Amino acid sequence: MPLSAVFHTHSVQEQVAALGDAFAIAGEFIHCDTINSGHINLTFRATYRREGGTTDRYIFQRVNDAVFPCPRDVMHNVEKVTNHIRWKMLRVLKTPFRQTLNLYSARGGRKYLKLHGSGYWRCYNCIENTYTCDVAEHPRQAYEAAKAFGAFQQLLCDMNPEDIHETIPFFHHTRKRFDRLMEAARKDSSGRLASCRKELEFIRKREREVDLLLNLQEKGELPIRIVHNDTKINNVMLDAETDRAVCVIDLDTVMPGSVLYDFGDMVRTMTSPAAEDEEDLEKTFMRMPMFEAVVKGYLETAKDFITPLEVSLLPFSGKLITLETGIRFLTDYLEGDVYFKTEKDRHNLHRARTQLALVKSMEQQMPEMEKLCADVFKAVRV
Repeated sequence: MPLSAVFHTHSVQEQVAALGDAFAIAGEFIHCDTINSGHINLTFRATYRREGGTTDRYIFQRVNDAVFPCPRDVMHNVEKVTNHIRWKMLRVLKTPFRQTLNLYSARGGRKYLKLHGSGYWRCYNCIENTYTCDVAEHPRQAYEAAKAFGAFQQLLCDMNPEDIHETIPFFHHTRKRFDRLMEAARKDSSGRLASCRKELEFIRKREREVDLLLNLQEKGELPIRIVHNDTKINNVMLDAETDRAVCVIDLDTVMPGSVLYDFGDMVRTMTSPAAEDEEDLEKTFMRMPMFEAVVKGYLETAKDFITPLEVSLLPFSGKLITLETGIRFLTDYLEGDVYFKTEKDRHNLHRARTQLALVKSMEQQMPEMEKLCADVFKAVRV
């Protein structure tokens, strides 16, 4: 039976087993688990038993073609980046494969499989004895994750950004994000505007800030690099025994851009003790010890390529990306929850409120954040 037919007539377990055969995975398929940690892609972890009785696990993932209109471009980027990192780590840094994602080839040689009616699928290695967390529980985790993202940028800094496709146009174009929110509010297509006027006004008052980085990029004062674009703490796998960073994951949004957007998202996701959808806003605030850990970890690995101007804008980038993320959540809420997965009523509104509360906390601590970044950069450059 054709594989595409299996996906329309068989159980999930049978579907994933068929995927394993299509990617020529060795061993006997035992079972698979669904991984629900991400907002975007459909992900399974499959276990196989080898002849000697040992087991191996693999990650099968469907690229969300509603979010990524051209999955081939996504896979082009992922393959280019993982190949470059693997080459650099083995030939230059002499570091083993465990530190990076590896794509497996499907039968026919491509690093992905296209199924009629079921989209694009890929297969990764499963990096064992690791964990991810949605909220940093202690500064060590934040330090390690930020260090990993800085190292990721360092590994890619010699790649030509023109070799990487822009898979989501204007992804961090905060002006366009702002304007789309205003249009969504004007249309109010889902009848939700009345429930979020306070949040909308909070964002409107900060409109002048959405163009700051864009203007510097347009002037050529901020370099364009290959960056991750989704540097949440749960996109770094940490060693289960030591808490040390092992691998950066979720590479679908790797695109040309500014390192400031990556750093800003680290601040957004690593400094608050609250979950991204926490409804009690008293629990959402920026923890300065966590911010310090992020700055130290990041600059330890980014110090050799980052510019003084970029360093001076690190604190602002945290605020801007948090504001931008709040804009995105609020836009999706007004448009009827068409982008982010939701699990409860007003989920995207709760997410937006959490981001805006974090923005407010950062504004209150901005002078201290700026001094810390300057001091740490001076120390690591000695």
